[in-house]
Amino acid sequence: MNTAQQDGTCSNHAEISDSSEQKNPSPFVGHAKKLIHHRMLIGIKDGRFFLGSFYCMDKQGNIILQDAVEYRSTRRTSPSPMEHRAVGLILIPFSCRTSCHADCSVEDQLSLLSLKDQN
Repeated sequence: MNTAQQDGTCSNHAEISDSSEQKNPSPFVGHAKKLIHHRMLIGIKDGRFFLGSFYCMDKQGNIILQDAVEYRSTRRTSPSPMEHRAVGLILIPFSCRTSCHADCSVEDQLSLLSLKDQN
């Protein structure tokens, strides 16, 4: 086990494959591995959204997106125009996340929904 896995920090996609070789890997790990490099849209509590490529997730549920773009409303009224800016690599804490959508096949979406039902 490497130090990133011991202290709970986020590991990159190469290290995720190492952790999946452990005894009885969680089905969640396999599904997260399938989403690596897929486009993901994440909403946070203050109303902003981030669109980027899923890079990794740690044990606490924090997500890192690469090549991310931030979208935010320019006014408090709805509908309002959206402003955007490139942010690159960004960590989104689990505690701030309100929504998370992945661009994947229908089969992958159904399998992710079945994981939600298991909890």
